[in-house]
Amino acid sequence: MQAGTSIPTEAGALLNRFTGGCPKFPADEKARRQTSMSARSRTGEATLHLYSPEISVGFPAVLARARMIELMELAAARLMKPHLRDAQSSVSIEMKVTHIASTTVGGTLRAVAAYAGVAGRLHRFKINVFDESGLIGSAEHTRAVVDERRVSTTARRRADKADAQTMV
Repeated sequence: MQAGTSIPTEAGALLNRFTGGCPKFPADEKARRQTSMSARSRTGEATLHLYSPEISVGFPAVLARARMIELMELAAARLMKPHLRDAQSSVSIEMKVTHIASTTVGGTLRAVAAYAGVAGRLHRFKINVFDESGLIGSAEHTRAVVDERRVSTTARRRADKADAQTMV
């Protein structure tokens, strides 16, 4: 977390409940790398400034659930990224979301992700989203480590197959 920012009291309590608090890390880089499992206990964050109400003509001027989920995924992916090798990425494979409160457009949201566990190439997270008034959503999220080239190749094959079927 950047200096000068703070987690609302209820967020800190939730994070402590989910992760047992944040561990202390060694000061030097070599020691930090040797404690890679401890590093997984840190949090990842993402923020989003909600667009103006004029853009959402025809929709209520509140946060769309899809935008909240996008922010949750981004926070988890950011937390996971330092643990990936070159040519690896991560993809979402499961998310159990609870939308606790609505929030109006024009504010800023912050998603805080914390590791909940790792099993092979599957990484689990607990994620909370806050607006200026407090907690608005939470999720349990699982991401899988993937080879970027393999995912791209598979997606292209599916697109080519769909194109061939529409030409028939």
